Amino acid sequence: MTPSTRRYVSYQGDDDTPMNFHLRNMNRLGNQFSISLPQDEDGYLGRECPERDCEGYFKITPGTGIKGPAPCHCPYCGHSGEPSEFNTKEQIEYAKSIVVRQFTDALFRDLKSMEFDHRPSGGFGIGLSMKVTRDAPHPIQYYREKELETEVICEKCALRFAIYGVFGWCPDCGQHNSLQILSKNLDLVRKELDLARAAEKELAEHLIADALKNVVSAFDAFSREVCSQKGADIRFQNLTGAKRNVRASFHFDFDDALSPDEWASICLAFQKRHVLVHKMGVADEDYIQKANDPDAVVGRKIRITDQEVELSVTLVERLGRRLYSGVL
Repeated sequence: MTPSTRRYVSYQGDDDTPMNFHLRNMNRLGNQFSISLPQDEDGYLGRECPERDCEGYFKITPGTGIKGPAPCHCPYCGHSGEPSEFNTKEQIEYAKSIVVRQFTDALFRDLKSMEFDHRPSGGFGIGLSMKVTRDAPHPIQYYREKELETEVICEKCALRFAIYGVFGWCPDCGQHNSLQILSKNLDLVRKELDLARAAEKELAEHLIADALKNVVSAFDAFSREVCSQKGADIRFQNLTGAKRNVRASFHFDFDDALSPDEWASICLAFQKRHVLVHKMGVADEDYIQKANDPDAVVGRKIRITDQEVELSVTLVERLGRRLYSGVL
């Protein structure tokens, strides 16, 4: 809403002399309005993707991230645009209500200053008066930012933001956080191994087996997310099949980050995870044929050590960085 630079009302009095009332309060509003959007109790400001097919909601912490002007990126679909394009619908309605309140308040004060009361004069005089009233100021459309599921501090630009789900593009620098999430999940695996080393035998075996499952799950979720950003649906619980599908889709071998012995080692770890999940850790003929595990015996539990899982964490980190650089 942009008031003109000069507004006035003219009234013709009894003496035929025009009385001009300058709308001072209206003119003080100027030609533009600057509205500050409130942050929530955690310091976040809501944002919404302007793309109709997305309209994803996320939050950022102003003052973190890139210093100075920069485009905004949707963490879900990657759309890029001016930060002003990412105002939420609730924020726009709030800003509109502030503007209308300021406009109507200024107009009310100006009209109030024009009140008059001309009493009748003479035996047959006619009196005339004007009094301005209103029921209440225009209401402000307050709102609350939504609760989200994952808080992230971008490793590249240090923007603090929050999203639904787990993975997303940084709204400031546009870097995808998948590698960062993989690293955090693998750090949790290392902590689980530390607990196993201090536990009694039965609990230690359970924690080590669980840690191996978490290595595979973290890598599978990370890798599928990375490939999905380029439209490929590839599963990574079977590394041999994943290698073949990555080559077909992206024309590189992500296993070139490892030596042949290291690749064989991580493939064996993934095979052991499969037996843990589907066979309660007991080796069967299928495992014997596929895993090339010299210690395995059909009908007996496979052996998994904390050192083996620790090595798997290191190898998965290297595979993850190679896949990330090759796809994104």
